Amino acid sequence: MLCLAVPKLPEGPAWQYELKLDGYRGIGIKGNRLAHLASRNGKNFSDRFPMITRALERLPDDTVIDGEIVAVDANGLPSFNLLQHFAAAETILFYAFDLLMLDGTDLRSQPLELRRALLRELMPKLPEPIRHSETFDVSAAELLKEVRLQGLEGVVAKRRNSSYRSGDRSGAWVKLRANRRTDLVIGGYVPNPDGFDSILVGYYEGRDLMYAARIRAGFVPASRQTVFSKFAGLSIKDCPFQNLPERTKGRWGDGLTAAEMVKCRWLKPDLVAAIEFLEWTVDGHLRHPRFVRLRDDREPTEIARGRDENPTSNSQRPSRG
Repeated sequence: MLCLAVPKLPEGPAWQYELKLDGYRGIGIKGNRLAHLASRNGKNFSDRFPMITRALERLPDDTVIDGEIVAVDANGLPSFNLLQHFAAAETILFYAFDLLMLDGTDLRSQPLELRRALLRELMPKLPEPIRHSETFDVSAAELLKEVRLQGLEGVVAKRRNSSYRSGDRSGAWVKLRANRRTDLVIGGYVPNPDGFDSILVGYYEGRDLMYAARIRAGFVPASRQTVFSKFAGLSIKDCPFQNLPERTKGRWGDGLTAAEMVKCRWLKPDLVAAIEFLEWTVDGHLRHPRFVRLRDDREPTEIARGRDENPTSNSQRPSRG
């Protein structure tokens, strides 16, 4: 069952709220004394995450659970980037949030509240790294505020009476991402017939401008026209980013190689943009960046990595059980 992305979370007693965890969707299956871990699309995850697979052996036979495979950083925060590059198996967890089958009984037609209650009863039998993805008895606004303070990915809301419909994205489950925000300097763009396909942004390390991301998302026709109009008079011949070209395009294709740079047009780094994003990758790029607006109240030379990102709270994180 899939989540529908929404701009605002639904409120009211018909809904329950969970943390949106940034990882791989995983289906845990216990057959006749054998356990198996699969992706949402059926890819075999058993060998890749053997600690989770071994823990699934404690499930009753003919039982299926749904959850998220998550890597956590030194602060206990989920990190998809760490999941891609994990070195220590103990950083990998499986947060179970639904129970599809128990002891051979298909539960998918039962309401979510009942499936969750049965899952909670099952959890004490399951060892680490399997944990329960808790629901929170607070309003959507309260939980979203805390998620943003803690730098978490977002919130999932689910109808308490919803049945489990594989592949369904009807809106019985919805999600809202709570991105981080930072300011970055525009140092170039990739042109297209409408003006530009994407902007190239970075930050200063001392006097050096460092490339961080190519951003396509977040533009509407009006903002695209406004931003492109600001490029007038800023064209320069040479690339202003000191860490380009990059050797490879990287895992997510966000690296700028010499071949890719041929398509780029360079700008005097006079413009600052507010950018939403999910996290920094180990390659020094932004993951899921999105343009928000231009900032005419910031000096480009004061833009440094991490200086302007959303603050984190020292308050206690919501318990996940």
